[in-house]
Amino acid sequence: MESSARTRRTPRPRRTPRHRPTPDTQPTPAASDDAQTGQLPRITGRRRTILRTLAAVALLAATALVLGLSWIPDPAEPSRQPTADERTRLAAVRVTNYRDLRAGVHLTAGTGAARVDLVGWVDWSRPLLYLDLGGPGLGAQRGLLQATPAVLLLRPDSTTPTSPSPAPPPLVPPADGWRLAAPPTADRLRPLLDLLFALATDRADPPVGETARWIANADGTDVLTARLPPAPPGAPTPPPATEVHWWVDREARLHRMEARLPDLGSVTVRLNRADRPSLRPVAALGGQAGTPRPLNAAERRRLTSLPTQLRAAGEARATLTALLGSAANLRGTGWINWSRRSAYLAVDDLDAPRRRTLLRHEHGRTTQTELPVTVKAGMDPVPPPLPVPTSGWEPAPDAGLAALLDAVLRAATPAEAGTAHRIRGDRLTGAELDVVEVVAAVGEPVRYWLDQSGLPHRLQFPTAAGTWAQVDLTFEDGATG
Repeated sequence: MESSARTRRTPRPRRTPRHRPTPDTQPTPAASDDAQTGQLPRITGRRRTILRTLAAVALLAATALVLGLSWIPDPAEPSRQPTADERTRLAAVRVTNYRDLRAGVHLTAGTGAARVDLVGWVDWSRPLLYLDLGGPGLGAQRGLLQATPAVLLLRPDSTTPTSPSPAPPPLVPPADGWRLAAPPTADRLRPLLDLLFALATDRADPPVGETARWIANADGTDVLTARLPPAPPGAPTPPPATEVHWWVDREARLHRMEARLPDLGSVTVRLNRADRPSLRPVAALGGQAGTPRPLNAAERRRLTSLPTQLRAAGEARATLTALLGSAANLRGTGWINWSRRSAYLAVDDLDAPRRRTLLRHEHGRTTQTELPVTVKAGMDPVPPPLPVPTSGWEPAPDAGLAALLDAVLRAATPAEAGTAHRIRGDRLTGAELDVVEVVAAVGEPVRYWLDQSGLPHRLQFPTAAGTWAQVDLTFEDGATG
């Protein structure tokens, strides 16, 4: 019996010697152990292989990105003169852009610390550019840009960028903070913007000359070198450029262009032809174009009753936004009184942060006086003091501002309704409004934002700077003294 019990005893399993662990199966030290010892965790053979693979993939991706920023493929054959088909497609590139209306764009100018990145969209039909400004070459001048061939608006952004990679601006642009660009930023950006505008025209260009060359073919896109064609009459003039390369597909669509510009060096333009949203111009550029049409009977009655409405209301609280020049980006608040044909406003210049000016406009004469401020002007606009100061008034030197205030007071006597068109419907502070443009026999057009009762919520006027100034109105009880 004793012998049988011994035979049934279960043998003990053999243990792996602790001093000879298998490399690929050695347990990873616990995080708490690493924290206590202050040493990095051991990297096992399997983990080391994975990390090496990931590092190789990252290196290949970074190499591909650098090559993609400026790359002309090695030709399978020597460069040659373009064929007749290639010449025809290159001559049609700009008219194809014009017919396609819009495209996403990423423009890079310069290298290293001088690099400038412009990312966003171009609308050749309006024409309009809406871009995000970035890159070390701009320094503190980062922000948003909207531009026409004649006007360049910037909205500076002093915050630290959350991502070093350039990105498109928001589809709906911010309503405030825009100003006319001043030198030297405007002088540096204007050649780049003119280049983008010059990439479209409403007619095909003449065939390229004998200096044009076919360089290579990259994924069905022909790379050709040819000069920038001259601008047609009335179109933006492209900057002088050399070493211009065009990436053109079989449908005469441009996908990429590289050139060298004086004082700016190498410039690369990449177009995303599938990214083409409808752009929204800011109010200083007139807002949406809409679909103008003649007024219907109800709209005509409301416009005709406008003088009576304004005289009956007497006075309105007013907020002025006027970009009259690169040194006159004005914002003000106060009152407009059509009964006395007078205006009284406190006006700030966004580029002169600690100066506030009081303006009075009566009987066609504008006077002003300086008002010391202890807060940053433009950031917290406040109405002018009451009662109205009686001393220190001098003639206002800005004729453009005086003309603008005079136009606001003349809004109580609009032109004949036959010269008016409804531009579009729009919204302001939650109200559905009709935007009506009235063109007088003599003078500039005026836009009225009218509600269903016929009261204006906003008046807009063109300025000598090529912008639209606006006065937002709130009708309330009050007096200016």
